[in-house]
Amino acid sequence: MKQKIRKELNKFRLEGITKRWVINIIGVIFLFLIAVFVIAAVSIKMYYYNSVESILSSGASTTAVSYFSTNLDSGASLESSAALFIDSYSYKDKTTLWVMDNDGKVIASSNGFVEENAEMPDYEAALTNSNGLSRYVGKISSGGEKVMAITRAIHNSEGKIVGAVRVMTAIKEIDDQIRSLILLIFLSLAIVFLIILFSNIFFIRSIIIPLREITDTTKAISGGNLDVRIEKKYDDEIGNLSDSINSMAADIATADKMKNDFISTISHELRTPLTSIKGWGETLLYGIDEEHNRVTAKGLQIIVSEAGRLEGFVEELLDFSRLQSGRMTLRLVKTDIFAELDETVFTFRERAMREGIEVRYSIPDFPAPANADPNRLKQVFMNILDNALKYSKIQGKIFVKAEFSELNGKGAVKISIADQGCGISKEDLPHVKEKFYKANTAVRGSGIGLAVTNEIINLHNGILEIDSEENRGTLVTIYLPVDSVPTKKEIDMSEPKIDEVTDEDINLKGKKVDE
Repeated sequence: MKQKIRKELNKFRLEGITKRWVINIIGVIFLFLIAVFVIAAVSIKMYYYNSVESILSSGASTTAVSYFSTNLDSGASLESSAALFIDSYSYKDKTTLWVMDNDGKVIASSNGFVEENAEMPDYEAALTNSNGLSRYVGKISSGGEKVMAITRAIHNSEGKIVGAVRVMTAIKEIDDQIRSLILLIFLSLAIVFLIILFSNIFFIRSIIIPLREITDTTKAISGGNLDVRIEKKYDDEIGNLSDSINSMAADIATADKMKNDFISTISHELRTPLTSIKGWGETLLYGIDEEHNRVTAKGLQIIVSEAGRLEGFVEELLDFSRLQSGRMTLRLVKTDIFAELDETVFTFRERAMREGIEVRYSIPDFPAPANADPNRLKQVFMNILDNALKYSKIQGKIFVKAEFSELNGKGAVKISIADQGCGISKEDLPHVKEKFYKANTAVRGSGIGLAVTNEIINLHNGILEIDSEENRGTLVTIYLPVDSVPTKKEIDMSEPKIDEVTDEDINLKGKKVDE
């Protein structure tokens, strides 16, 4: 279940178009809804508090203060005036009214209850304010109940402050009602946001997921898988794009098949006359006596040499055709990998010596039995050695070291072939296994050899690694699984079959080419 949830979440990763959508659309909507919520909450609170304040203001109005002033001028006391005013006060059931003298002492209360030593910051402010009015919202001392209070100072006819009228009411119920309304608005806006979010998620998924499928398909096509197709889910622009890509892939597959068929056909057509040319050239060459024209002999040697080179190129084309069409197969038999390597190096050494290149070779004095194709392995070794020779300079060295190793926790052989050639740049190195890719166009070759070599190694469940340093050389390492390996003790007690090649010899970080 967790894997399924994780898989669904991966379909909606916060990147690319999805990231821009979240920031630009959902982000703006979220900020807008927050602004609406804040404005609504403030407006509701202001509305209710203003309503309460208007009721309180009616008890502490200028008319009430004038009433006290008139009575005081006529000779009545503040206490008697307060009693008469409270008797006529209309909002006794909703509010509490206090009449205080100029010392802040409550001389009359509408509910008969007077709190001793109550904090009245509004009373003190009313006495000092120019309009004689002040409002207070806070908690009273007894019980910590929240109230709103308005106090207005009472002046006599001479303008002297003689007391004050304070009207107050508890606002707990008002605050509870405000909180309920704010919560309701919050939930409403949250539901609206979730509706917008999920509706947009559904919409964006209907775009992003097909686009990702299209991207994956085009990558597969660019990687050589021309059989992959995009499932058309929508009859819209994305659906039309899917149809176009599917059609393009079909056209490429058709053209690729035609190309492979052509390569296969032309290779077979070239092979027959090349075999005849080479065969007759060899026959005529070996039939020449010492007195025969040396120019003729030289020409026949060139015919045989060039025919052999063309023959090798034709074989590469055939292998490429098999590689492209998936028809490259192995003829597996019990094979000693080291014996095949030994035979290939022995044949190659003579050619290298003619070109001024020294080949140093180290191999354990043990067999390396494996279920493999000996002809294909020789092709692999010869391709790599041929590349090492082509990129080496005169009086350079090629090192070949074979040893036992491990591959995926099982017994294997490790074959290292290093040269002291020009090396491969960091930009070219990741592409040298690709078909037709040539890092150095100045050197002869089709660019197919390494691609075919890599495929043969893969078919043997092995690994081909290439490391290179410019102006230092190239190291090719081959790992091939074997049926059995000798113990470490047996290996330590034995000696290499031919030359001793050390790890330093195949270390590209060591000597430069000219050292």
